[in-house]
Amino acid sequence: MLVKEVMSSPVVTVRPGTSLKEATQLLASWNITAMPVVDGHGHLVGVISEADVIQDAVLPDGRAHEVPVRHTGGPRQTRVSDVMSHHTLTVEPGTDLSEAADLMVSTTVKSLPVVDRGEVVGMISRRDIVHVIARRDELVEGEIDDLFRVSGVDWVADVKDGVVTVDGPETVNDRELAEVLVSTVRGVVAVHCKP
Repeated sequence: MLVKEVMSSPVVTVRPGTSLKEATQLLASWNITAMPVVDGHGHLVGVISEADVIQDAVLPDGRAHEVPVRHTGGPRQTRVSDVMSHHTLTVEPGTDLSEAADLMVSTTVKSLPVVDRGEVVGMISRRDIVHVIARRDELVEGEIDDLFRVSGVDWVADVKDGVVTVDGPETVNDRELAEVLVSTVRGVVAVHCKP
């Protein structure tokens, strides 16, 4: 499965000069964890995440401490450019979804901008991948059956917890074709062909 088949698009973006309050409201209203920050030409210049907007945004509450806490911080950061991450990891629409998942897990990044020729075309998040994995087995099996029918093969798929067992392919080439076809379906976590 490819990133472009799962990514969220169109993507919600902000500019470096956007206020932190507006960026925070966008994150909350769209229920997203991060947004690309783009320049006037739509090119990626950074990413702003929930972690960026909450850092130093909540003042200590004196009621929670025996000794009053004074806020001694300097001037408040008020623009996206003040807190955004400038060094961003990205993927392309044709990136294998498993590579995007590996990148998110190995770096603890929750969302990745999807960039095509310098332009942000989408976002892929851990949540997007979780939705793919969580897809009901009956839906996965029905889609595989339709795919086999359209492909003109008389194979049978059984799906249990996202693991697909294909009965019917007899040759090595047929088994490879079955694995390729089945791996394009959302919700498949593994493919096995009966010998």
